[in-house]
Amino acid sequence: MKKLVLILIISVAIVIACKSGNSSNTNVLTINLEPKSGSSVSGVATFSEKNGEVSFEAKLKGLTSGVHGIHIHEKADCSDADAKSAGGHWNPTFQKHGKFTDAEHHKGDIGNFTADANGNATVTLKTNEWCIGCGDTNKDILGKGLIVHANPDDYTTQPTGNAGGRVACSAIIK
Repeated sequence: MKKLVLILIISVAIVIACKSGNSSNTNVLTINLEPKSGSSVSGVATFSEKNGEVSFEAKLKGLTSGVHGIHIHEKADCSDADAKSAGGHWNPTFQKHGKFTDAEHHKGDIGNFTADANGNATVTLKTNEWCIGCGDTNKDILGKGLIVHANPDDYTTQPTGNAGGRVACSAIIK
């Protein structure tokens, strides 16, 4: 009987340890951006979801120095040489284009970032407006495309922000 109780206690302890060792339901997705429109831009982007918040980080290289726009687009399709196959900005709630921090913006309006003199840049964002594979059509980034643009987003021109050509693309898929 003592052996049975001991086995039961050890089993429960193992289950609890495994559950507490789980990284609080962290969901991580890493994608590779490929050059488009004759550019040499490439990079890696990571989406990490934990406790209802998605952290986004993109590390890019091969850019011209200066300011560029970056957006999530409606399709996970980078097959065209100019990445137009990714469609327009992801906008499931039918809002006007704008800054991500504005009350009205596309869900895919990540914004602008600056590449250094060597053409390198890091972009970061945290939001509870996205999820990774949750199935909510207004939040789920899976099945979308990540696009880096040649120019800065002006946050005004509808519906694109006038950010210029698409110089890198990746499908946001597992």
